[in-house]
Amino acid sequence: MQTRKRITALFLMVIMIAVIAACAADNAPAEVQPTQPTEAPTEAPTDTENGGDIDDEPELPAPVIDRDREGNPIVLPETIERIISMGPSNTEVLVALGFADRIVATDAFSDNIDGIDPSIAIFSMMDPDGEQIIYLQPDVIFVTGMTRVGADDPFRIVADAGICVIFIPSSTSIEGIKEDIRFMAAVMGAEAIGEELIEDMETAIDEVRQMAATITERRTVYFEISPAPWMVSFGAGTFLNEMLEIVGVENIFADEEGWISVADEFLLAANPDVILTSVNFIDDPIEDIVNRPGWGGITAVQNGDVFRICTDASNRPSHNIVIALREMASAIYPEVF
Repeated sequence: MQTRKRITALFLMVIMIAVIAACAADNAPAEVQPTQPTEAPTEAPTDTENGGDIDDEPELPAPVIDRDREGNPIVLPETIERIISMGPSNTEVLVALGFADRIVATDAFSDNIDGIDPSIAIFSMMDPDGEQIIYLQPDVIFVTGMTRVGADDPFRIVADAGICVIFIPSSTSIEGIKEDIRFMAAVMGAEAIGEELIEDMETAIDEVRQMAATITERRTVYFEISPAPWMVSFGAGTFLNEMLEIVGVENIFADEEGWISVADEFLLAANPDVILTSVNFIDDPIEDIVNRPGWGGITAVQNGDVFRICTDASNRPSHNIVIALREMASAIYPEVF
């Protein structure tokens, strides 16, 4: 029996949708950099060399956004007053940017996000009612890349009706998350607020990184995002692995890539110092872990170092990952954090 078996694409989709329901290489086109407005001088300066007045510098044009984060061509409407957000990470960013009141419909996984009107329409991310979406007359729809399996695009009927559909792939890196925020802020004309969100993220990350730099004995960690019998974790190439590195721990699957299935034999051999879980679609994920046959000999279980991390904050690629980052740090190194 192989100890590290790769997950097929279809299996991974099922697992990740289940994880999101409980509370998700970035494909990024050219970055959209925010334009800083230039202030017109109160008095026209004098060109001392030529003896004439210097004309006021013209304001720089706003950046042209003609492709979404997947690289698909888009045409933005002149104004955006009605938004449909499909994907909880998109919804979290839009709310943080100050546009909760413009969201007229969202997906079922976004229903617990503070600021969302509970009376708005709710759609399935994987099988949306295209006719009903068109009836709501949104100006734009922000869609997570998780809605598509293979070449199937459940929002094709909406795009064909002339509605601007903007795909935001589920970013796999912290830098990708920042660029998602920057892009969505530029679409909404809220570049300054977007940069504030990114700056707050960077400040929180730097604080944890600086404290982690004082750690002399690194602990090993297993992070479970789906429980037995279909245990799933992650390796390099994920923002969660980056977060473990920032905290100053060694992911027992750091040599693997992406999302991976987990075998009992490997866990027992790796013997992690700490076990983290973001599972909350079973009654007691910690109790489930400590009572698994044969797991009583694992150091983390013996020492009671098994902790639950917020599902939403750890699995959604948005600015809120810093909530999970602080939880991870304090669970693994309580004496430091």
